[in-house]
Amino acid sequence: MTPTTVNNLLIQVRAFVDEQVAPAAAGWSMGAEPDPALFSKAGALNLMGIEVPTEFGGLGLDFAAKIQVCEIIAAMDFGIAMALVNSHNVAARLCRTAPPNVRDKYLPGLISGTLRGCTALTEPGAGSDFASITTQASKIDGGWRLNGEKAWIINARHAQVSVVFAQCGEIGDMSGISAFAVDLSTPGIERYAIDSPFQQTSIGTGGFTLGKVEIADECQLVKPGRAFKTVLTEINGARAYVAAMCNAMLRAAITEAEIYGAHRMTFGKTLNNHPSWQQALDDARADLAIAEGLVVRAVNDVDKGADAQLSAAEAKVQCILTCQHHMPRLLHNMGAEGLRPAHCFTRHLAAAQVAGFTDGATNMLRDRVAMLKQTASAE
Repeated sequence: MTPTTVNNLLIQVRAFVDEQVAPAAAGWSMGAEPDPALFSKAGALNLMGIEVPTEFGGLGLDFAAKIQVCEIIAAMDFGIAMALVNSHNVAARLCRTAPPNVRDKYLPGLISGTLRGCTALTEPGAGSDFASITTQASKIDGGWRLNGEKAWIINARHAQVSVVFAQCGEIGDMSGISAFAVDLSTPGIERYAIDSPFQQTSIGTGGFTLGKVEIADECQLVKPGRAFKTVLTEINGARAYVAAMCNAMLRAAITEAEIYGAHRMTFGKTLNNHPSWQQALDDARADLAIAEGLVVRAVNDVDKGADAQLSAAEAKVQCILTCQHHMPRLLHNMGAEGLRPAHCFTRHLAAAQVAGFTDGATNMLRDRVAMLKQTASAE
C-alpha cells in the first residue's frame, strides 16, 4: 500500500459521495430506499474490497484505509456507510475462512456490488450478550440444519448472503458457537424489514427466521471453539469504525454550522460573531479533538494486531456520547433552518442514536471499559 494509492481512492470516494450519496441522503432519512445501482457504483470503486487481498480482486489495503473511507461516506449518511462496510466485511470473511467454491460463489458479486452481504449475530433475545444466542445448528448427513431468528441485522432487507452465527451445542456455551455462509434465498428463510421513526432504509435494518434451513458442510466458515473469539476480535474493528463515523458526522455538522453562521445575519452581525453561537461550536470542536485521539489509538491497535478491546470500546463510547451530546446543540444553534432535510443535523442526530446500539450498546460497553481498566490496573 502506498499513500498515493489511498489518496487516489479517497478522492474517488469523495466524488462518489457528492454524486451518488448527497443527492439521495435526505430522501433516505424520510423512508426512500437506496437505488440498488448505488451499490454497483460503489463496487466500481472496489469499496467492498478494501481489505480483500488483491489476488481475490480486492484492493489489499489496511484497516486505516477502510476507516477513512467510512468517515467520508458517514459524514453524509451513516446508514449507507454501514451498509457498504457490512457487505465488505462479509467479503473479507469469505476470503479468510470459506472453502474456495463457497468463496468463489459469492465474492465477485459482493465486491462488484451486485450482491449484498450481512452478518447475523443479534437475535430478538440476544444482542450485546452474544453468548446467549439461541439459533441452533444441528448436524445432519452432509450438512447442517438451522433453526432460529436473527433481528436488527444491517443489510438484512436486501442481502443475498449472510454469515450466520448459530449454537451447535448447549445454549449459553460460547465454545459451541459456529459461523455459516447462508444463501438467504434458501427455502425456510423468511425475511422482514425493521423500521422506526428514525428511518433505517439506507442501513437496511431487518431480520429473518430460519425454519429447518439445510445447508452443506462446506458452508461452515468457523468451527465451534473459534467463532466466539473471532467475533470478539472482529467487533473491536467494528467499534473503531463506528466511533470514527460518529466523529465524521459531528465534524460535518460543525462545518455546516460554520458555513451557515458565516453569512446568516441577525441583530446586525453574522451568527459566527455572536458569542453564544461560537461557544457551541468551540465546545464541539474541543470534544471532537479528544474523540479523534481515541479513534487514532484504536485504529493503530487494530492495524498492529494488538489487543484492541479497551481502546476500541473506549473510543466507541466516547465518540458516540460526544456526537449525541453536541448534535442537538448544533441543531438548536441553527434554529428552524437546521430542520431542513438538506442539512445533515436531523439525519445525523438520529444516526448517532442508532450507532449507540451497534456492536455493543453504550451502557454495556461502559461497564466493559471499567472492567478492562480494573483488570489492567491489577496486573
